[in-house]
Amino acid sequence: MKHQAKSIRPFIGAKNFDLSRSFYRDLGFKENYISTSICYFDLDGFGFYLQNAFVKDWIENTMVFMEVENVNQFWIELLNLGLKTKYSSVKLVPIRELEWGKECFVHDPSGILWHFGEFI
Repeated sequence: MKHQAKSIRPFIGAKNFDLSRSFYRDLGFKENYISTSICYFDLDGFGFYLQNAFVKDWIENTMVFMEVENVNQFWIELLNLGLKTKYSSVKLVPIRELEWGKECFVHDPSGILWHFGEFI
């Protein structure tokens, strides 16, 4: 099959849609409002759809990996955002060094696990 892909845009859910929208804006994503039940969040041409939908099993098993250029700098910027103060359910997990590179983790307000990593 021959085609030229332009993007991959996963759909993720939200337990509290407005709270999650605020969280992703705080992370630096640009919000593109589509309707009362879905928004597209973009960061330099990469993005995802946030849905006003919560299915516990789905949310608890959703993981997203975002490659960053410098995970150490990214971690410092995450800490400076004060996310744990603003969002009580957000969890931050410090950088781990692995055989392929290093990564840190953020659980969003709904529990979605984000991996932010840098490859060797």
